[in-house]
Amino acid sequence: MREGSAALASALYRSATTAGLPLIELLLARRLMRGREETARIDERRGIPSIQRPAGPVIWIHAASIGEAQSVLVLIEKILKIAPEIHILMTTGTVTSARMMEDRLPPRAIHQFVPVDRIAWVRRFLEYWKPAAALWVESELWPNLLLESRRAGVPMALVNARMSEKSRKNWSRAPGFARQLLACLGTILAQDAEIAARLEALGARNVSITGNLKLAAAPLPATAGALIALQDAIGDRPTWVAASTHRGEEDMVGAAHRGLAETYPRLLTLLAPRHPQRGDDIAHSLARTGLKVARWSQNDTITPDTNIYLVDGTGQLGLLYRVAPIAFIGGSLIPHGGQNMLEAAQLRCAVLYGPHIDNFRSVARELEAAGASLPLADADDLERTVGALLADSVRTEAIAAAADGAASRKQEVIDLVMRRLKPIIANAVAGES
Repeated sequence: MREGSAALASALYRSATTAGLPLIELLLARRLMRGREETARIDERRGIPSIQRPAGPVIWIHAASIGEAQSVLVLIEKILKIAPEIHILMTTGTVTSARMMEDRLPPRAIHQFVPVDRIAWVRRFLEYWKPAAALWVESELWPNLLLESRRAGVPMALVNARMSEKSRKNWSRAPGFARQLLACLGTILAQDAEIAARLEALGARNVSITGNLKLAAAPLPATAGALIALQDAIGDRPTWVAASTHRGEEDMVGAAHRGLAETYPRLLTLLAPRHPQRGDDIAHSLARTGLKVARWSQNDTITPDTNIYLVDGTGQLGLLYRVAPIAFIGGSLIPHGGQNMLEAAQLRCAVLYGPHIDNFRSVARELEAAGASLPLADADDLERTVGALLADSVRTEAIAAAADGAASRKQEVIDLVMRRLKPIIANAVAGES
């Protein structure tokens, strides 16, 4: 019965994504209009390459967006170091991650947008790139990509595997289908025991616990010139950063700033939304409340009257975390699941986040246990907690120092991941010899 239901679910999904071509094209067109796709590269979403395939074995690594892509840069460097015959094909699905990859990928690594999960487009992608192996990052389980890769004989692994309890419940409604997809993965490397148990409950069988790759990631970069310029612009003003915020949270940050400014009239709030293309809407919304907003994307200067410095661009968090002693991590005051708080911890920030951190709960527990972070109950708590930290620099520095220690690079994580992936990498090289 279970096998029959899995086959039916798979057939329905594959039929829907095939017959749904007009709707898929409409969605792509809408994403183009909203700046969520690149016009010059939109054919990559249809599985049409924009660059030439390099000779030799190619290992395909797919990460959903900027956070996941950031976490595997260290893995890419390790693979290329031990296997000089290998090239890496990195795919992501967002414009921001693509731009980051352009700046951060090492030689012998190239980027393409992942094809939309439609059989014809996936097959076109696989036939061109002919990956010798595929590594999926965190929680990307696209059915056609998985099933067609297995059909093409591509060995696959899920690395830094993550699955929230909500996702487990959703997948458990189609247990046979979930089991079919997980069976495509020859190796699954989970971030922690809780995630491993959820995956095994859905039928995964080759699960190892290797830890969180984000713990092994290098600190986010910043150029010396940009850092000096921003430090000079801020001077001795009290400063905090709200990073990776989502729709609705910017208004909460603005309200917190207005409340804090009654005690700290020279306060500067650095605001870096998760999706920089929302910059116009965010700036207008904050300005309507009387706040003076300067924008990074417009090359605005921070003046003594600036309340909010809106950093509506990619790749700037390494800069912001270096100048702000307090960092609120967004996606956590609204039911999104949180964003990566380790990046702020690595750069010696006192880390704050709201209650909605399902995607990073184990990391949050580690930080809280080390005294390296402060969880927030709600938006009102954001203002109270930032105010308390601004008033007590000794406490802020103690939390920031604990964060730095808790998030110090853990080489054993990447070493363990590489040991588990070594047979896949060796087979990829051997298959081309």
